[in-house]
Amino acid sequence: MSGGEVAGILVAVFWAILVSFLAVALARLAQVLKAATRLVADVSEHAVPLLGEASETVRSAKSQLDRVDAIATDVQEVTSNASALSTTVASTFGGPLVKVAAFGYGVRRALGRKDAGPASPRRTVVVGRAVPGARGGSRRDRRGKG
Repeated sequence: MSGGEVAGILVAVFWAILVSFLAVALARLAQVLKAATRLVADVSEHAVPLLGEASETVRSAKSQLDRVDAIATDVQEVTSNASALSTTVASTFGGPLVKVAAFGYGVRRALGRKDAGPASPRRTVVVGRAVPGARGGSRRDRRGKG
């Protein structure tokens, strides 16, 4: 065998090894593609019902939100009616009740003064302060009693 033949055999062996590696890699790539195809099929098989359920849930949520919106509108209407009613009651009964209360206070004060008579102690207002009336006797008398 000459050097060219040895070189040719080496190249042939190298190509055979390279082709076998490529064949193994292609076989594995085919397995990965089959697994990916199965995975995509399973995902699409499960995703379609999930999308249907999600769509149904969204429709149900929209329906519930419409109900809540109607309830909120009714509550707002009731609140405005209650506010108007309280304003009406306050304006109708507020003034007369204040007048009746003032009249009652005046009557109580008048009756209280009449019952107490002139013996009740009077207070004199001096610069915003109430000064009690005289108690009778001088300071010396009070000191000696103790």
